[in-house]
Amino acid sequence: KVTVFSSFLFQLMPIGVPKVPFRIPGEEDATWVDVYNRLYHERLLFLGQEVDSEISNQLVGLMIYLSLENNTKDLYLFINSPGGWVVPGIAIYDTMQFVGPEIHTICIGLAASMGSFLLVGGAITKRLAFPHAWVMIHQPASSFYEAQTGEFILEAEELLKLRETLTMVYVQRTGKPLWVVSEDMERDVFMSANEAQAYGIVDLVAIN
Repeated sequence: KVTVFSSFLFQLMPIGVPKVPFRIPGEEDATWVDVYNRLYHERLLFLGQEVDSEISNQLVGLMIYLSLENNTKDLYLFINSPGGWVVPGIAIYDTMQFVGPEIHTICIGLAASMGSFLLVGGAITKRLAFPHAWVMIHQPASSFYEAQTGEFILEAEELLKLRETLTMVYVQRTGKPLWVVSEDMERDVFMSANEAQAYGIVDLVAIN
């Protein structure tokens, strides 16, 4: 009975973030750290959620720290994100362009909305999609419909500026004509990995 009960508890307990041994240079003994901290030491970064201020600040901080640590060794950003807030996403994008190391972007699962914006923002020739990944582009959305009339006008104007900014980034980094990108961003456009490569959002599709 104890064995059955223990097994039942084990199934209910969350897995959490796995821990792995890591020996800090100069130390004799290894310590246990969560797997993401271990991977950060290998310059591997992860966006596996909706883009918000918290994850944006974390990724910006990591990119700046790792670029100070080594300004020439490439970084790798794995993306599996449904999108999220525009301004925190732009903060990540601008940091990617600012730091010294080139940043490989890798789409695993889904890179939608701001996720695809960050995917296309990787170093050209170093943007990759896994074979069964999906990419989606569309125009930025807003909650201006909840605001007062004066705020509606202001936010609508700002939204148009943000849309123009995002559109021009896609144009510059995909090589697609402005009218094509503008038209495509009018709606949700989903692409397979191969279609995203043809569009110019990624440069390569991983081979199984």
